[in-house]
Amino acid sequence: MTLEEALAFHTEAFQAVALWTGLSLLLILALSIRISLRRRRLKVSVGDGGHAELTSTTRAFGNAIEYIPVALVALAIVAVFYSAEVVHMLGAAFLIGRVLHAWGMAQATQPAPGRLIGMILTYLTFLAAAGLLIFAAWS
Repeated sequence: MTLEEALAFHTEAFQAVALWTGLSLLLILALSIRISLRRRRLKVSVGDGGHAELTSTTRAFGNAIEYIPVALVALAIVAVFYSAEVVHMLGAAFLIGRVLHAWGMAQATQPAPGRLIGMILTYLTFLAAAGLLIFAAWS
């Protein structure tokens, strides 16, 4: 691989990371706005005020904040070793999982299928990224 080919390879992979990072930030923003709007409607300044719907909205945001940063770090490191296509597959599966999870958390009946499917996609993405990174470290 020439230097130009290597630079193009890594540029494309990091552009993929940029896409999934940007979309993840939009998801975090949307979940945060949802909390603000519900707090305003329910007249709650801090916490959940004992409102179950605000508790689940806050937890959906909290869960996203717990998983998204780690996934984005993993995607960035995957981009060092693998192609943009691999980054896109992992990024898409992860973000779809996070959206499904947040949507599932918003459902009145729990546990909701979206929540379960979202967590499975998240776990599978983490497992795949871990495997790829461990393989890259040993290669």
